[in-house]
Amino acid sequence: MSAHTVLFCADPLSPRRVDPYFADQEALVREYGGATAFVDHDAVLAGNSAAAVRRVPADAGPVWYRGWMIPADRYAELAIALAAHGTPLVVEPDDYRTAHELPGWYATFESVTPQSVWLPRVPLDPPSRDEVAELVRPLGDGPAIVKDYVKSRKHEWAEACYIPDLADLEHCVHVITRMVELQDDTLQGGIVVRRFEDYGRSTGQAAEARVWWVHTEPVLVSAHPDTPEDVPQPDLSAVAPLVAALGCRFVTTDLAQRADGAWRVVEVGDGQVSDLPAGGGAAALFSALAG
Repeated sequence: MSAHTVLFCADPLSPRRVDPYFADQEALVREYGGATAFVDHDAVLAGNSAAAVRRVPADAGPVWYRGWMIPADRYAELAIALAAHGTPLVVEPDDYRTAHELPGWYATFESVTPQSVWLPRVPLDPPSRDEVAELVRPLGDGPAIVKDYVKSRKHEWAEACYIPDLADLEHCVHVITRMVELQDDTLQGGIVVRRFEDYGRSTGQAAEARVWWVHTEPVLVSAHPDTPEDVPQPDLSAVAPLVAALGCRFVTTDLAQRADGAWRVVEVGDGQVSDLPAGGGAAALFSALAG
């Protein structure tokens, strides 16, 4: 096996098989001539990557990972275990963190994404009022979005995601504190506050396009998992050079059209752990990964 091998998460109830959620994707890899193997995602999260890779063939050569999200520190541990196994990850830990966490990609995409500030934080440790005031000061007033380095609580929109006006410091503190509480021990990296931009959320969930880039080439434009019935066709002319500048081997960019018509980058992610909507027409993606 070589770089066209893809590691999927194993079925927790039957570790010799793929997790059923990824069964169709594994079948596509095989259809396009790629090989597959399985890792124990629960063991990775528990910090036991040596056990997680027990069923991966030794000396298999470079591999992609495709599965459930992994915190960047745990991904680095997985990379060490796989390298010792003779099966290194194609996406190295530094590149994974760069694409997976907002502080890693923000500077590259600053011209096409909402203005953002962030504060490193451990889970279950909400910031003080003074820390919040210092954090949001560069953004001025107006509406904003709160998230951690990777994910938001958008399904608790008013409670733990949306700040109507940054000038209301007490409400800022309330929303940020609630986001930290709800993320519990899964808070990743710290706290991010992003200026709110109007993508049509006032009339429902904005339609976003998820663009999948392999070796900086856009191999698939899919729907966003939250709006699987709607696949916008974004203008990639401003984004493609930035993906190339980021230099990561497998990334996604979520794009939405702002009220003024501009296409904006809502989120960047590592493609190995980005969700693919059902019926996403993924043949082109897995053909590229299978090589």
